[in-house]
Amino acid sequence: MAATDVIKTALERNWGMVDRALEGLDDATLARQPNSESNSIAWLLWHMTRVVDRFINTQLQTKTQLWIQDGWHQKFGMSDDDAENGRGWSQEQVAAWVAPPRDVLLGYYQATTASAREYLANLSDADLDSSVTPPPANEPRPVHEMLGIMVYDNVVHGGQIAYLRGYFGGLGWFV
Repeated sequence: MAATDVIKTALERNWGMVDRALEGLDDATLARQPNSESNSIAWLLWHMTRVVDRFINTQLQTKTQLWIQDGWHQKFGMSDDDAENGRGWSQEQVAAWVAPPRDVLLGYYQATTASAREYLANLSDADLDSSVTPPPANEPRPVHEMLGIMVYDNVVHGGQIAYLRGYFGGLGWFV
């Protein structure tokens, strides 16, 4: 098995789990925080998707993110800051974040995973050892390291989404 296949398999399994966890959830459930110190499913999905968009488009391909290119930031009622992904947000910032309607949230997620799939489909094992200099860094990093970080982030947040689905609505996502 090629190393690129491991990356694709990990992401596809995670995205499949997330897809099942999102089935049948309404706007209220997506936006619900289990407590004041926890993220909602919507926030986790937005953050996870922002990370993929930023890594795949900006950092690995030096392209404009879908967030800006396709106007997703406007649909979310947010700024066009291509670095904004919720990392480091305070409890108050997370609580104040307004989840967009389900179709907007899932539309951005689906567009971004499609973009990632396209990039990964053309990625060779040799490409994994090449280096990129992701903005705003001035230091080159191997592609495999960047993808490893992205896969880790996705699996962590995908698991959180699945857990919250189970917490709010039972194990329907798993069966």
